[in-house]
Amino acid sequence: MRNLNRSIGGILFALGIAAGASAQDAVKFEKKKNEKKIDVLIGGQLFTSFLYPDTLEKPVLYPVHTAAGTMVTRGFPIIPQPGDPTDHPHHIGIWFNYESVNGLDFWNNSYAIPPARKPKYGWIKTLPDPVAKGNQLSYRANWINQAKDILLEESTTLQFSGRSGLRIIERTTELKARTEVVFKDVKDGMLGFRVAHALQIPELKDKEYKDEHGVVTVVKGQADSIANGNYLTSEGKQGNDAWGTRAGWCKLYGKMGNDSVSITIIDHPKNVNYPTWWHARGYGLFAANPLGEAVFTNGKSSTNLTLKPGDRVTFRYLIIVQNGIQTLSPSELNLLATSFNM
Repeated sequence: MRNLNRSIGGILFALGIAAGASAQDAVKFEKKKNEKKIDVLIGGQLFTSFLYPDTLEKPVLYPVHTAAGTMVTRGFPIIPQPGDPTDHPHHIGIWFNYESVNGLDFWNNSYAIPPARKPKYGWIKTLPDPVAKGNQLSYRANWINQAKDILLEESTTLQFSGRSGLRIIERTTELKARTEVVFKDVKDGMLGFRVAHALQIPELKDKEYKDEHGVVTVVKGQADSIANGNYLTSEGKQGNDAWGTRAGWCKLYGKMGNDSVSITIIDHPKNVNYPTWWHARGYGLFAANPLGEAVFTNGKSSTNLTLKPGDRVTFRYLIIVQNGIQTLSPSELNLLATSFNM
């Protein structure tokens, strides 16, 4: 992988956004093999942890913190926080999977699925000994059914960097088909980020959401003043209007306590169906789904991805977590997106 962080760091320095790299920005990994956990520290502070225990249905980055130490991911179900919504227990930190792969639902699988229904769901099992070196963490995983038949082989590299008020993840995931695999065009996928209560868009009314199996989840409205988030896309869509639209990047921002916080996800032009569709819900699900076209266009068009045995497909995303008074403007995000796209 090329040193993307060097080019991004140069742009940030030129913009006056952040200081150049220093010893305080060094990335360090702390492996806790018995827990199947790898902590990611930047400048000596915990940024996130890579969790891959057998008790989870997929590997995740959780929790995720700003440079100031504020947790921007929802705590539930692993570390519940006061006031946490408890809908969608499969939404944990940052993850990558999909709702319909040869009919198996990888996205919605969690401890909450009754055993009798588990055969309809898929697992992503991380293979032993992920490699952490320099500022990169790499792992391999198999996308399997309940009988442990392998549908896809995953190879993922996570590259981390940080500067004052800034944390960056570059994710590159390659999927290789072991058999013919069909990603059916559905709503729930692929890169997901479940954010903290404060970054939700205020909504007083309860809402219902239905998954591919017809299972309805009720998301409770917030009768408080904590939620204050807002979305903005590179195409100018804001708030709930960002959902189901296409854009090269999408930014979620709000106040957490007295601190300004933003999370931006940038799509890569070589990804399938670029620019991606944003499955960006006001209740705190921030997701990029390039294959949800049928839902987002009300059936006017669709994108079903088929891989033959041995075929490979790669997905790349840039995730930026920022805190502090000076947040990245749309023009600055466009410059970062240009650097990422080179």
